[in-house]
Amino acid sequence: MKSFIVAACIVACVYAAGSEKDAQVLSNEYERTDEGNYKAFYKTENGISAESTGVLKAVGKDEVAQEVSGSYSYPGPDGQPIEVTYLANENGFQARGAHLPTPPPAEAIPEYIQRAIEYIKAHPYTEKN
Repeated sequence: MKSFIVAACIVACVYAAGSEKDAQVLSNEYERTDEGNYKAFYKTENGISAESTGVLKAVGKDEVAQEVSGSYSYPGPDGQPIEVTYLANENGFQARGAHLPTPPPAEAIPEYIQRAIEYIKAHPYTEKN
C-alpha cells in the first residue's frame, strides 16, 4: 500500500518535473480513523489529482489486510486528462483506464484443434522401451 502511494507520487513528480515543476498544491486532505481506515485526496494547479480510500478487511480467520481503491489523473500530451481507477487488495493491483492496453477477446478454438486435443487426451503419450 505504502509503495503504491510512493509510486503514484513519483509518477506525479516526474510528470510535473517538466515545464510545470513549480505547480502549487491546491488541496491536500488526509483523514485516518482509529480502525486503520483512511481517505486521502490531493489536487495541483497543473491538473494532477488523486484520491484513495483504504479499509481494513478480514482475509482469513486471524488476518486482516488493507484494501485500497481510488483514482488518479493527469494531463496527457494532448492536454486531455488521462484517468486511472484502481483497486489494490489480496488479488493484487487492478488498474483500469481508457489508455491502458487490454487483451484481445478470446477466439473460439477451431474445431480441428479441438478434435486434436480430445484425441491427445484419449491417447496419452507413453514411452516405449
